Amino acid sequence: MSFSPLNKKFLFKILSLFSVVRGYNILFIIIAQFISSIYIFSDNTSIVEVVSDLNIWLIIFSSAFSISAGYIINNVFDSEKDFINRPLKTTLEKEISGRTKLTVYIFLNIITLILAFIVSLKALIFFSVYILGIIIYSVKISKYPFVGNIFSVLLAITPFFAIILYYKNYSNEIFSHALFLFLIVLIREVIKDLENFVGDFTLNYLTIPVKYGEKFSKSYATFCSVLVLTVSCLILTSYELSYMKYFYFFSCFFFIIFNYYLWNSNSKENYQYLHNSLKLLIILGLFSIILHGI
Repeated sequence: MSFSPLNKKFLFKILSLFSVVRGYNILFIIIAQFISSIYIFSDNTSIVEVVSDLNIWLIIFSSAFSISAGYIINNVFDSEKDFINRPLKTTLEKEISGRTKLTVYIFLNIITLILAFIVSLKALIFFSVYILGIIIYSVKISKYPFVGNIFSVLLAITPFFAIILYYKNYSNEIFSHALFLFLIVLIREVIKDLENFVGDFTLNYLTIPVKYGEKFSKSYATFCSVLVLTVSCLILTSYELSYMKYFYFFSCFFFIIFNYYLWNSNSKENYQYLHNSLKLLIILGLFSIILHGI
């Protein structure tokens, strides 16, 4: 099967847009929210009831569309930095014009608000505030240390709270798991800043590595790792996790090894490996949720 030059150009633009909205991340978030809804948030509601609940799907897709829109606006404001840190990826994404990005951004946010309104007025307000938070982060907050990292992590986990609010499940266990995830994503943000040091420094993004240096950034990541170990121990001793407990045992072992390699890392490639290892840990954590009810 052959493609005409026009078809090839169209497919290339679709691939570029997929890269801009980080389609692989969006797919992961959809799966993560779905699994969490079944095994954690719904609190003994059957799988059939969760799957057949239209509102859950509307919330999940509202999350997916709003996050996709967030990636677009973040791509626009960080394009110069990304060109330095990830030139090949940025070159691909430049196939999509600024006007097209703006059009898709507005369209995705409108769809988000329509879907949220179908669920409830509270859902509409929730996602309206969420969209506004993404704009504020991209325009202003992302360039500053500590607050930029914390705000970014909060935005990353906020969509899960939409489902928590829907089910009105405010158990201590859920917030303990949320704190565990928050700390891991916070560590990932610090490692990402170490990985992207050149672009951040060149364009005067006051990230933790740029303002305080590499050694302080590693110390901060290690401190957060100690908090992760502490939270892991509290979760293991406080809740009945079934086979999910083995993920938390593994996490303790993981962060001991992780910090050993962290303090022996001094290049972009090293930090990229550490960054990817945290992504894999998050993926393992997602699928370990299935073991929670066994």
